[in-house]
Amino acid sequence: MPAHKPHLRFFLLLLPILFLVSAVNSRLISSSHPSDLISDGVHSLRTPPYLLLDPLSSEESCEQTYGFMPCTSTALGNLFLIIVYGYLMFLAATYLSNGSELLLEILGPGIVGGLFLPMLGALPDAMLILVSGLSGSTATAQSQVSVGMGLLAGSTVMLLTFIWGSCIVVGKCDLRDTDHVAINGKNTRGFSLTGSGVSTDIWTCYAARIMVISVLPFIIVQLPQILNSTSGRHLAVLIALIISLSMLISYCLYQVFQPWIQRRRLEFAKHKHVISGILKHLRERSLGRFLTEDGRPNRDVMEKLFHAIDEDNNKKLSASELKALILGIRFEEIDFDRDDAVDKVMKDFDTSLDNSIDLDEFISGISKWIEEAKRSGAVVADSGSRTIKLIDHFHVQTRREHALLGPEDPVEEQSDEVVEGVENPRWISIKAVLMLLLGTIIAAAFADPLVDAVDNFSNATSIPTFFISFIALPLATNASEAVSAIIFATRKTVRTASLTFSELYGAVTMNNLLCLSVFLAIVYVRGLTWDFSSEVLVIFIVCIVMGAFASFRSTFPLWTSSVAYLLYPFSLALVYVLDYVFGWS
Repeated sequence: MPAHKPHLRFFLLLLPILFLVSAVNSRLISSSHPSDLISDGVHSLRTPPYLLLDPLSSEESCEQTYGFMPCTSTALGNLFLIIVYGYLMFLAATYLSNGSELLLEILGPGIVGGLFLPMLGALPDAMLILVSGLSGSTATAQSQVSVGMGLLAGSTVMLLTFIWGSCIVVGKCDLRDTDHVAINGKNTRGFSLTGSGVSTDIWTCYAARIMVISVLPFIIVQLPQILNSTSGRHLAVLIALIISLSMLISYCLYQVFQPWIQRRRLEFAKHKHVISGILKHLRERSLGRFLTEDGRPNRDVMEKLFHAIDEDNNKKLSASELKALILGIRFEEIDFDRDDAVDKVMKDFDTSLDNSIDLDEFISGISKWIEEAKRSGAVVADSGSRTIKLIDHFHVQTRREHALLGPEDPVEEQSDEVVEGVENPRWISIKAVLMLLLGTIIAAAFADPLVDAVDNFSNATSIPTFFISFIALPLATNASEAVSAIIFATRKTVRTASLTFSELYGAVTMNNLLCLSVFLAIVYVRGLTWDFSSEVLVIFIVCIVMGAFASFRSTFPLWTSSVAYLLYPFSLALVYVLDYVFGWS
């Protein structure tokens, strides 16, 4: 049975209960009015103390969302409604996620994977933020908009702390002692803080850097508060909104073209690896110094190598002779098209465009490759070891660069066309669209009641709405994504770890751009006051710390998970101290 069917059945059972329940109000039972109760005329009446429900009740009436949705003025009643509506939002997020995966299964990652999927993933959060600022009067919106900010901050913090750390714990593998890279599928060191961990590719580092850049609109909107200026706050919101939307469009375009960029980078890395392999092979076959004292190719040695490769002795190297050379070199680290490699080498060397390479072109081409190896950052200590150190360093560096780019197999060509091999693509397409539509409808229908329930619960318990939405709402809107990421990380490979963490960074980026754009638009259009300095500071600190952490390293030992876990309570404590001790809010 598909995983979504139990959710659908529960949803269908839950709806009649919600619609049958009308407004729920309560009356305080206390000992102050004993005359209201019936006595037997013999014994004096005392109200049992356990019936005093004053801390959890209120005599105030509640306002039904849409005029018919259930509501209550009690804390326990609103807690129940938060759980119910939260589950419905979780259901919406699940349908959106499953529908997106089905759509991606039959369509390429281009527009679908780069544009629609990230937006659909952030849709429940964006919907909650939208309704938190649109409902009621300006005063009501100003009060409820903190629910949206709490959700925005809570989602970002939860993704980068609890979920990030959990993915490290469940996805850890043994780290090699030489280069500290995770060994796929090998987990024999238990919970060694430094001997086990997770490795990712270079694209994950790029995703983390983009996430760091995405906090720029937060900084802009905070500039008036930073400068202690009361004027220009409305203008700062507008500028931040424009920049946020511009960055959102740029990020979506990057996601659309990222597969093409990745293919080009992978092809370039493979070509560099071929260059380093040929240089290393020629250096090993050379009789004498490969380079002169000034670092240039030794012409006498080059001539001997040229004649050794020139099998027909016509003083020109043909494509077939180059292919024979490449086939004789063992490229164990990568798999590539030998004919394509020959074409690229011929393009580098054949300046006369006669489809052959003479001695001067051969020496000139080797010189260009040597210069490229020097630009790679090789450090040469002395002339005697110049050749070995230079070429070996270049070879190791190109091999590492290729490994960081991801899997060994080339990235397959994918487009927004139906992928062959998918059974019944039309039915899958219809199913995906229906799931996306159902998820969107559920999110749109129950976002406003959830915000009202959070606001009513806050009034009944005197707990600030920010903390309720910071802790509770992300569990509903991000639970499906969190479970999926953690399960995916358990496969314990560099590839799956890279995809897992890239999705986490991408989700945070969409929060910082799409959800913030919605939030800023509400604040600007409705003329609300931007008073979220502590919340913005928390988002900034967590994104910068975790983003900087992930931007410049590709291996994360197990101890790094503790840093992520500690950031969650730190974030809550920081907001509380800044707002209620220093009075920032």
